[in-house]
Amino acid sequence: MITYMQDNPSMFKFRASKFILSVFILVQLLLPTQLLAQRTKSPWQTLTGEAPLVIARGGFSGLFPDSSLNAYNFVASTSAPDAVLWCDVQLTKDRVGICFPYVTMYNDSNVQFAYPKRKNTYLLNGVSTQDWFTIDFTSKDMNTVFLTRGVLSRSDAYDNNQNVISTVQDVSTLLKTEGFWLNVQHDAFYTQHNLSMSSFLLTVSKTVIINYLSSPEVSFFRNIGNRFGKTGPKFVFRFLDKDDVEVSTNQTYGSLMKNLTFIKTFASGILVPKSYIWPVEDQYLLPHTSFVQDAHKAGLEVYASGFANDFDIAYNYSYDPLAEYLSFIDNGDFSVDGFLSDFPLTASSAVDCFSHLGSNDSTQVDFLVISKNGASGDYPGCTDLAYSKAIRDGAEIIDCSIQMSSDGIPFCLNSTNLGESTNIVQSPFRNRSETVPEFDSLAGLYSFNLAWSEIQTLTPAITNPFSRLFNMFRNPRKRSSGKLVTLSQFLNLANNSSSLVGVLINVEHAAYLREKQGIDVVKAVLDTLKEAGYSNATKRVMIQSSNSSVLVDFKKQSRYETVYQVKESIRDILDSAIQEIKKFADAVVVRRESLYPVSASFITGQTNLVKRLQKHKLPVYVETFRNEFVSQAWDFFADATVEINTHVTGAGVSGTITEFPLTAARYKRNRCVARKDTPPYMIPILPAGLLGIVSPTSLPPAEEPNPVFTDADVTEPPLPPVIARAPTTSPGPLSTDKKAPNGQTRVTLSLLLSAFYTALAAILLL
Repeated sequence: MITYMQDNPSMFKFRASKFILSVFILVQLLLPTQLLAQRTKSPWQTLTGEAPLVIARGGFSGLFPDSSLNAYNFVASTSAPDAVLWCDVQLTKDRVGICFPYVTMYNDSNVQFAYPKRKNTYLLNGVSTQDWFTIDFTSKDMNTVFLTRGVLSRSDAYDNNQNVISTVQDVSTLLKTEGFWLNVQHDAFYTQHNLSMSSFLLTVSKTVIINYLSSPEVSFFRNIGNRFGKTGPKFVFRFLDKDDVEVSTNQTYGSLMKNLTFIKTFASGILVPKSYIWPVEDQYLLPHTSFVQDAHKAGLEVYASGFANDFDIAYNYSYDPLAEYLSFIDNGDFSVDGFLSDFPLTASSAVDCFSHLGSNDSTQVDFLVISKNGASGDYPGCTDLAYSKAIRDGAEIIDCSIQMSSDGIPFCLNSTNLGESTNIVQSPFRNRSETVPEFDSLAGLYSFNLAWSEIQTLTPAITNPFSRLFNMFRNPRKRSSGKLVTLSQFLNLANNSSSLVGVLINVEHAAYLREKQGIDVVKAVLDTLKEAGYSNATKRVMIQSSNSSVLVDFKKQSRYETVYQVKESIRDILDSAIQEIKKFADAVVVRRESLYPVSASFITGQTNLVKRLQKHKLPVYVETFRNEFVSQAWDFFADATVEINTHVTGAGVSGTITEFPLTAARYKRNRCVARKDTPPYMIPILPAGLLGIVSPTSLPPAEEPNPVFTDADVTEPPLPPVIARAPTTSPGPLSTDKKAPNGQTRVTLSLLLSAFYTALAAILLL
């Protein structure tokens, strides 16, 4: 058994066919029977009342090549003990059954290199298809063909591991599966080529226990009928897309779904795309259908397919795959009887750890959930809507990054440059741009050049950090929703919440504002806190800055908690630097990469930073957590909850700073983390564990290690005094009929810069 999650490390060597794969991993001592006994006895709305089944499609195919022994092996060490292994059965020329994703081979193997001249053309479901087909190769031929990733957005690091193609018997025998599901996708195709899938299945069933047998072809079940006897597998009819035509009845699957009593005559269950249950339009959920309830009334179990953590899911789930699973099993109306998933770990944790949790369930693990610009993954950051949702979602600390208007009003926004998170480049104020070398070499539209009365007329914009590289967007319907708030309004909102523990106020650029703009941001914050009644409030007030001089100034004038932010990724910190920090800070914020360094999206190890800081009584908060799978290392399996769990229980952080507070707050209540025998899907990942399975030829190049943080990085001169700014005439809004001497509309920047900011705004507002 290949084990990856962190418990009892050992070395394991797996030999298959002609290749040797050495894996440095951990071995679980948890017995499957113990885990099954621990499963919470909650009332399930499945057909049988049992917990939903986790079906691993081709094994852990979200990480390893589909149907590879690594993929199948990985399920046992990361997922529910009763997880079922799914095998897409294909037949070879010599009638051997193999586990391979499709009857065509190009997409999931290196067959084009092994047999470049074996490409062929056949009719497949009535469509002329050119590819390499399993029916043109003997089982012996397959010995030189190796499995590779089928989804190109996934890591190719395991493609060179010589992933052999296994027979059905090999998978069953080598892995000792708790449950085995065989899917027959193209029985009619094999029949046309004088190959009998039924004969193979009946023969193999004498030595292999087949628990489930599925197919999208009615004729397959009619032909195989009762030939298995009373102890045979469960028959599950697989529905394809509603407009697809079932080959033997010539009816669409959309028509067949209306006649479930007919399906019940030959099957005990159905496997359907998840859109049959939760339809989606414009990537937003529509109301769920009654399909599951209707099928249950007909006596059919319902298994849902199409689950993968790294596929596009409805915006309603905020890029959180765990939320999607829960919507299919814990919605108050129905529960599917199982999932077909590329990431069985997430499905397992949804069923066992997070189902049937109430918002008032007690927390099981102690750390602070701190928002990053509110719930900025769902709404424009630092708006009333983002903060309100963060509070509803369970954030314990909400944050305000302070910016200053020209008339000295402190307000909340993630950047001093208004062009990064508002529509200012499309507003009458776009002529207020200037170049400030202390901020950027390019011109910007800065908050200190507008009065608050002008700023509050701007439309906020949601941030889309992964739109340009990955075409991933956040909640487009709310991309311009909400209103910007002053620090005073923010504090009042927090004060009116009974669930919040406190607030975090982030202060940057204080020296520049004093010297160049005549604005004392420290005084502005302290005065506002006093006016809002926070001088003697019960709520915690945390002042954060990456400048030690700012925190020193706050310490001199108040008793609020101070938090020092280390913006750089570091691998260690000197004792002398820690002693300097302790002079002015009560806690430290570090980047995720400072705890788990990453190379080519793989975690390369774990630092001792948290322990060193906590040893000196400095709590450690980590930023920034996001739900989008592209923000996470491969080691976290495209699951934000796995990442949070690893930082909290693996690294021992004191708090998480997140753009999606709901994910972290829900994790605190999960029932698995506090168990005596922690299930494998709730054990922190082994640092560099996945690299231990990568072929040496695919290892990422060594990178220069992150620097060590020294006391020289901490110490700063004190803040300068406030230097009054010389009176200037504000340019005012741009008039469309006011002309410059050359006859063109007056703007202070070149047309190039204007075009640049317009384009930037278009990207941000998408």
